[in-house]
Amino acid sequence: MTDSTPLEAALATISQGRATARIEGDRASIILDVTGIEAAEHKAFEARVRAAALAVPGIASVRIALTSQRTRRLSIAVASGKGGVGKSTVSANLAVALKAGGRRVGLVDADIYGPSQPKLLGVEGSQPTAKEKVLQPVATPFGVPLLSMGMLVAPDQAIAWRGPMAAGALGQMMDANWGDADTLVLDLPPGTGDVQLTMIQKHRPAGAVIVSTPQDLALIDARRAIDLFKKAGIPIIGLVENMAGYACPHCGEVSDPFGKGGAEAAAADLEIPFLGRIPLDIAIRTASDAGQPPASGNLPEAAAFTAIGDAVLRWINDGG
Repeated sequence: MTDSTPLEAALATISQGRATARIEGDRASIILDVTGIEAAEHKAFEARVRAAALAVPGIASVRIALTSQRTRRLSIAVASGKGGVGKSTVSANLAVALKAGGRRVGLVDADIYGPSQPKLLGVEGSQPTAKEKVLQPVATPFGVPLLSMGMLVAPDQAIAWRGPMAAGALGQMMDANWGDADTLVLDLPPGTGDVQLTMIQKHRPAGAVIVSTPQDLALIDARRAIDLFKKAGIPIIGLVENMAGYACPHCGEVSDPFGKGGAEAAAADLEIPFLGRIPLDIAIRTASDAGQPPASGNLPEAAAFTAIGDAVLRWINDGG
């Protein structure tokens, strides 16, 4: 092996310090780190490095191997046993709260029955692009890039897909260009069907957050969702009780139209963490309809979502 300094000097500028090289006879072997570089630019980058190497006296052939240091990315599933419990609202605000807590977060809206994240995050009507058949997530005003089932069909069109079609779309969204995101929040459809099973089998999340309202009927279905993840060996990060208590805007009296404390009691019974309560508050509904997740502001309603986000952050920082 001969001294490779002339080759390294030739590559220093053109490769931006990304090349490791050696010479054997008249052949140069180069390892080129393409971490963070768009896939569409890899060939052009490789060609520039190859040309620079071949310009070095004594180099007759060049072999280049591309390598990438993939960011370790956690996926957190947000699930419920039944619809109508506010799972999507929790997902959006959890993503925003995790972003505020220092995570680099993307959001996958896999709810084929009611993809509402584009509206919740203020990008309704936006469409993702694709580069080399890889989806590019849509930027949102809250620093949380988004891909949604609702972006893959025409507005107001029913998503009448069988399981394999939905699973294929989920795969495309999971394998999209999420850049340096270290966390993906997955807003799953309610229930325990094909999409959930495919996600668990092929895209195994690091943990699951279960959303329920306090009433017994919702908790029965939440237990089924918890059982699905437990049987698959997916850790349960905790249970969220949504629509927990309504404060009258006129007199301030708190009532509990859906019951009180049911989710916390169920969490204790199932020996899983209880992450917190979110009140039934018209301010949350108004902000959500306006594409302004409460967790993104300083309103009193943000506190419940921030507390849940902090609990999930602790779970992440403790190693899951």
